Amino acid sequence: MNEGEAIRARTRAWWRGRPRLPVLLLFGVVAVGLVGGVFLIANTIRAERIERGQATRTEEMVTILADINRAAVNAETGQRGYYITLDRRYLAPYEAARAQLPPLIARLQRQVRGSGTPQQQALAADLETLASAKLAELDETVTQIGLGDRDSAERRILSDDGEHLMERLRATITRMAAIETARLREIRAASVATEQRIIPLLALLLGLIVATLALGLWQVFRAARLEASEAQAADLRSARDRADLLASELNHRVKNLFAVVLAIVRMSGREHPEGREAIDRLGGRIEALSKAHGATQGSPQYRTAQLDQLVETALAPYRSDASACTIEGPETALPQIAVVPLGLVLHELATNAVKYGGWSRPGGSIAVSWTHAEADGAPLCLRWREHSPAGAKPPRLGKEGFGSALVESAARQLGGSFEREFHDNGIELRLSFPLTR
Repeated sequence: MNEGEAIRARTRAWWRGRPRLPVLLLFGVVAVGLVGGVFLIANTIRAERIERGQATRTEEMVTILADINRAAVNAETGQRGYYITLDRRYLAPYEAARAQLPPLIARLQRQVRGSGTPQQQALAADLETLASAKLAELDETVTQIGLGDRDSAERRILSDDGEHLMERLRATITRMAAIETARLREIRAASVATEQRIIPLLALLLGLIVATLALGLWQVFRAARLEASEAQAADLRSARDRADLLASELNHRVKNLFAVVLAIVRMSGREHPEGREAIDRLGGRIEALSKAHGATQGSPQYRTAQLDQLVETALAPYRSDASACTIEGPETALPQIAVVPLGLVLHELATNAVKYGGWSRPGGSIAVSWTHAEADGAPLCLRWREHSPAGAKPPRLGKEGFGSALVESAARQLGGSFEREFHDNGIELRLSFPLTR
């Protein structure tokens, strides 16, 4: 085998073992599912990170708002206690709250500038204005009380301006806290929705992976079977080559034996000139028998044959002036596979006719005919008719010989059927088989 044939053989082996289209499609679906699963998992992780970040920001902002509200309440409480008791110790909560409010407002501003909505940013600005106004109102009354002007301080407290500022401050804090809590709920709902989407996809992906693993395992077993089949085919080819070699050797030896017998007969003819005619006739039959043997053994020159030529070749060793024979049928080309089994059948029928049938006694005859329709798939029907003065009797049950088994086996090999009928004056055999098999 040259290099080009080896490459073609490997290419054919790869093509036979290639993955089939459904397998490739399934692998493609799994690949798409894996990529989609990775993206969905990444989105889920991202959504969870956003949720955790938002929860941290919401917690911090709600804490700042609560501290601002508490500082405002403490400042107002300290101012009221100082107004009622004139004891400056009550100003401690007020002064602590006054020191806490500006840094808390600044932290809130930074928080909303970084991640707040425009509405929160506007509310933060309003809250800063309200907190400044509330501190100014408290500072004014504390200063008036410190100067001893309790009447002005009382009028300022009773004017309800401070109460209105406190209510607006609390309402602004409540709105900002509600907005931040709503944002956290929305982000949390989006995260939950993302997690819910990933569960069925992961289940589907798991099923696809299991199916792909099963198909991969099937491909492995299939490849192993192909390798085993190729190894077995190689062994069969080797065994067939050995059998062909042995058959050729045996055929060669049989031909040599025919040649030796023919040479002995002709040498005898030279030694006995008086029997030259009989010896020449015998030599011709031996030579024809050798040719028939070549046809029945599938010699290269008989790989394909015309049916009439095969019949003539098979019957030639046994025909004589006393052995009547008619051959009739249309010109029919036999396929290579039919030459050997049909030649064996004709040889067996001819030898049986010589030993027991139409050619075993004077007056007997053989008629061989066949028909074949032109339609595609139409079978070839071969008819062998023997006329024997002694008649013919069917063999007893269980006493059929090797010849009958050979003919039936050849019929099966040809994919056809074999029929046999016994008459008072002979026997008729019909063999039918398709030429396209």
